[in-house]
Amino acid sequence: MSQTITAIRTIWMCLLTGTLSGCAFVHSTDPYVKIPQQISNSQASGLHPSTPSLSTTVEKTEMLTLEHAIKVALANNPRLSSGFYAVQAARAQHDMAVGQILPKLDLIGSYSYFHEDRLITPRRPGTSEVLQFTDHLASGDIVMRMPLFTGGRLISEIRAAKLLQAASEHRLARNKKEVVFNVSSIFYSILSQVHVIESLEFSHQTLQEHQKRVGELIHAQKAAKVDRLRTEVRIANLEQQLARERNVMAIQYRVLSNLMGIQKELSEHTPATGELIILETSIPDVQENLANALQQRNDYLAAREALEAQAKRVDAARARHLPTLDIEGSYGSRWDVNSTSVNNDVGSIFIGINMPIYAGGRISAKVRQEHANLASYQEKLRDLELQIRLDVETAILNMTSSDERVKATGKSIEQAQESLRIEREKYDYAKGSITDVLDAQSALLDSQMNYYRALADYNTALAQFSLAIGE
Repeated sequence: MSQTITAIRTIWMCLLTGTLSGCAFVHSTDPYVKIPQQISNSQASGLHPSTPSLSTTVEKTEMLTLEHAIKVALANNPRLSSGFYAVQAARAQHDMAVGQILPKLDLIGSYSYFHEDRLITPRRPGTSEVLQFTDHLASGDIVMRMPLFTGGRLISEIRAAKLLQAASEHRLARNKKEVVFNVSSIFYSILSQVHVIESLEFSHQTLQEHQKRVGELIHAQKAAKVDRLRTEVRIANLEQQLARERNVMAIQYRVLSNLMGIQKELSEHTPATGELIILETSIPDVQENLANALQQRNDYLAAREALEAQAKRVDAARARHLPTLDIEGSYGSRWDVNSTSVNNDVGSIFIGINMPIYAGGRISAKVRQEHANLASYQEKLRDLELQIRLDVETAILNMTSSDERVKATGKSIEQAQESLRIEREKYDYAKGSITDVLDAQSALLDSQMNYYRALADYNTALAQFSLAIGE
């Protein structure tokens, strides 16, 4: 009875120790604490958006260029950081798959209490002198397990994990190119918006000067008071339009800040600077660039590798119909807790085969599932091919359209300036109306705004074309 009580106390002490140690040493993971980067330079292979240095931070006194904005975005963009950690997860998954074919070594210990004495496994054959009994049995073993044959299942899983790792790396590379395009697009829009606001401010200043001229003509009784009222109405419209365009630019700066992964408002201290260029380029060939896109676009390469990985999953599922062969070796000891001076070393090697005969249809269902997933990946790849064709054709059409708009609006600015000059002279000589002057001023403003927006669209179209073909 006393031994039973002792055993119970021992069990309770073990449970209490385990509970306390769990409370003292095992802590819940805080989901909001930044995970430290644990990766070597060779593993990173240039895929990770590095932590921004002093050269990639945005200082209050500097002008923000497109190259600087892209550099900061590649370092700070949360989407790229998320993609990098997805690559690390895929690499860890591959390492886990490789680990399944390697030997597994465990250290196993146990304690057992029996109501009646049990025989301790003897270390050697013999008569009663090698036999020992106890009701408090302790054991310790080193166990090694290793698969010998799995029908190719483990190899297929390793190959699938390797392909998925490559796919995640391609997706990260594609995300980097998309971030570059998005930053470039919004940056060009900001540069265009700067010129649009400058045009509005110039038009506003011009109308104010014209208002003074109208006042002088009214004083000289060469113009009607209604002309001043019409000018004031047009000035008021310009002021509300100017407020709207400034609000649009503030939103554009906020979008750029988000893409760059920074919190502060850029427009206050770091105005964007740069030029909107126009190039003399020929119209690209659709078929040639479509072929280049299928070879260069990282999202297409990622989709192909994901499809190939799914094919390996099908092979792994089919391999479950085949027998598996495992080897297990162990070495350890058994002893009486009350008498530890005598122990019994034991060792064994075990080779086992497992042949599935009936599993309730689970294996066949798994194969059907993986086949269905394979068909789904095939259709996704076909859909992406159609999308790539659309992207290439759209980018080429946008390049052509925006180029023609830039040329047309560029000529219209000169014509609108000359028209405004003529209408002003006619009005000064009382041969024209104020309506004609205001209309000419509005036409010039529209031409200037359309030109700069077309110029931004043209530069964006160039970046869109590079993104569409995967450059």
